[in-house]
Amino acid sequence: MPTARSRSDRCPGALRPWPATDGMLVRLRLIGGRVAPQQLRSLVTAAEEYGDGRVHVTSRTNLQVRAFPGTEGRLDDAALAALERTGLLPTRTHELVRNVMVSPQTGLAGGRADLRPVATALDRLVCADPALAALPGRFLFVLDDGRGDLRDRSADLGLVALDGHTAQLRIGRSWGDVVPLDRAAERLAALAHEFVVRRGTGPTAPWHVAELDAPLTPAAPPHPRLPSPGEQLSYGAVPGGRHVEVVATGLDRAAVDALTTGAPYLIVTPWRGVLVPEEQKS
Repeated sequence: MPTARSRSDRCPGALRPWPATDGMLVRLRLIGGRVAPQQLRSLVTAAEEYGDGRVHVTSRTNLQVRAFPGTEGRLDDAALAALERTGLLPTRTHELVRNVMVSPQTGLAGGRADLRPVATALDRLVCADPALAALPGRFLFVLDDGRGDLRDRSADLGLVALDGHTAQLRIGRSWGDVVPLDRAAERLAALAHEFVVRRGTGPTAPWHVAELDAPLTPAAPPHPRLPSPGEQLSYGAVPGGRHVEVVATGLDRAAVDALTTGAPYLIVTPWRGVLVPEEQKS
């Protein structure tokens, strides 16, 4: 049965911070959890100047900072400007809806396909569609590269790679069509647009695809080549790099420096960790 809503979602962002007891909480979206070392260093600098001095990670592979100054649901201008200088707020209009989770090791080791190009294309298409700025902040795309690590993750829309060229779509709690990977981002963005049209507006509008009164598309049977659900990535040395657990208190300056030294980029994982890719040998 669809869930009855009585209010709009309040998932926090830089332009819609959450007023916590210690100040404003801000969430910054990462596509597939990927963040450049300089961006993370810039963010901890902003946290030291305006917040609690730490960068926190979420189970949706995003970053958070806490205790930022603000009033009446807005950050102070200087604090917001500091966050924009990190490069982690590429769009003001769509900042809340850039929720794209991807198998963390995709393109590094294992998996059936490198989904990084799909994730990049999906982010571009979402941000290019003005209507998709109305997606709820909790709406989530989940892309599994065929290893099964994200197959059981709750998703509004997503896919699981069947091989290097095709994937089966996920639509709410159901399976969708099998599509070419080079068209997958386009299909997912179009389905998200249809969801926005179908959900309507106002505080009672659904947050998730599964809450619609009727299915977004007809359900399809699961493809025989779908992988079995996989286990979470262990901490320590893993294929493609090193998976570091992030404690509940977050990352301070020393922890950020240790993670970013020599790293080409970092990947926040769904298991509240950071994957540090191994250096590529020339």
